[in-house]
Amino acid sequence: MTTPPASPADLDLRDRDALFDALGAQTFDIAVIGGGITGAGIARDAALRGLSVALVEARDFASGTSSRSSKMIHGGLRYLAQGDLALVREAASERKAVEAIAPHLARQTPFVMPVRNAAAEAKLRAGLWTFEKLGAVPKDRHHEVWSKRDLEAREPAIEASGLTGAVVYPEYLTDDARLTLANIRAAKAAGAVIASYAKVESIVIEAGRATGLAVADTLPGGEARRTRLTARLIVNAAGPWVDAVRALEEAGVGGRLALAKGVHLVVPRAKLPVNRTIIMTAADKRSVFAVPRGAVTYIGTTDTFYPRAETWPSVTAADADYLLAAAAARFNVPRLTADDIVSVWSGMRPLVAQEGKSASDISRRDELWTGPAGVLSIAGGKLTAYRQMAERVVDQAETTLGRTPSPCRTATLPLPGGDVDPRAARAALETRGVEAASADRLVGLYGAEAARVSAEGAGPAAEAAHAVLREGALRLEDYWARRSARAWFDPDAGMGALEAAAGAMAPLLGWSASRETEEIALCRDQHARDMAGLRA
Repeated sequence: MTTPPASPADLDLRDRDALFDALGAQTFDIAVIGGGITGAGIARDAALRGLSVALVEARDFASGTSSRSSKMIHGGLRYLAQGDLALVREAASERKAVEAIAPHLARQTPFVMPVRNAAAEAKLRAGLWTFEKLGAVPKDRHHEVWSKRDLEAREPAIEASGLTGAVVYPEYLTDDARLTLANIRAAKAAGAVIASYAKVESIVIEAGRATGLAVADTLPGGEARRTRLTARLIVNAAGPWVDAVRALEEAGVGGRLALAKGVHLVVPRAKLPVNRTIIMTAADKRSVFAVPRGAVTYIGTTDTFYPRAETWPSVTAADADYLLAAAAARFNVPRLTADDIVSVWSGMRPLVAQEGKSASDISRRDELWTGPAGVLSIAGGKLTAYRQMAERVVDQAETTLGRTPSPCRTATLPLPGGDVDPRAARAALETRGVEAASADRLVGLYGAEAARVSAEGAGPAAEAAHAVLREGALRLEDYWARRSARAWFDPDAGMGALEAAAGAMAPLLGWSASRETEEIALCRDQHARDMAGLRA
């Protein structure tokens, strides 16, 4: 079979010597610290405006917050209740932008909000009318009202006693890690130099100004590899690690973040057979949800303060009990227990601290700060609004660099894989003999590139090879958790895919047999730790 032609967005990071040489070979206009959605969006926007850009990420892209969200591109109806109309407008407009540039990563889905009486229905509808007006939502995407009979027929798993019906409105689901990766690849295609597993050890300050970064390789075997990255402006987009990077600029600086943990549980869809996203009310009156995805349903999320930044925050039995209790109160299925959970994920929200407020009440607005040596730091914000956050940062960066801010182009240019009609792409794959469920998964992950992956054989081995050659994967975890989402959404948490994936990655990455075994063990051990935490 003919190998598909290379794309400017292909990201192959295997030649570490050449990559570190490229980081040290010039003075960049902007150096971005952090390969989450915010840093990725900034790098893409800046490169598209003609700035020379380098981005360094200490681990894999999206390995922190940006692979551990609730995986929603949503309009922020809750912010309407808080009176934050500007945030509502921004979220509503950004839903449209993401759908336009990556339709495979912005899947419209109905959100079902059960109601107990006419007064509750009227209050909810009034909020939605306001939201639809503020967000210029097209009429064909306005909310609708279901009677109790409608609710029982369309979502029979819901316990409908005591309900009068439901209000239903459309929102969007995404794959957060792949949205981040698409922005990373788009930045690379626009000329940015991109490096993962490249940790900033220090900020170089000369005459009171930050002029560069000391960067070290964090891959096994690369510990001796280092470079100095020189840049006219440094942008700190490190998410939960923003304060740690700020401390590299100014020792002893006070923290600005309040870190919150959000936990999600995944159960077999047969155990919680919902057809749409169902909004539930937890014991503390917070809204939580159950979301169908393929053969599983995920339940989320908690919102509790967490003491430190971690890539893989712990999940506790109390976290699970909170979410399972909410599900038990809403659904008429046999009560779910920890034994029904097939996988979990937990992530950090880097909120800007507000004294006296709970994690749920802290504003999700972003803030931009300039440090004493000129480092620009961005924190807060939401996945939905990442593109406008990046636009504001790059506007400020251009001003700082003495340029008049140039037009932002990120709202209209498709991301890699985004030049696609998902329905037509799925139909084309099915015509070629791909099963419907597999076609749906491939298009949801790869968009316009789904045919390319399918032509290479599909399945874990082909996906993992694609991840190395075109998506910058360097560890098995990169594929398992972030390129394929198998860690969360395979019925066995992706355990059955590990050996085939590692077998495909080993020759491409030069792994020995023992290294290949170690990579598999690391993923299995991480899954085991997560599951053990549910019962601790």
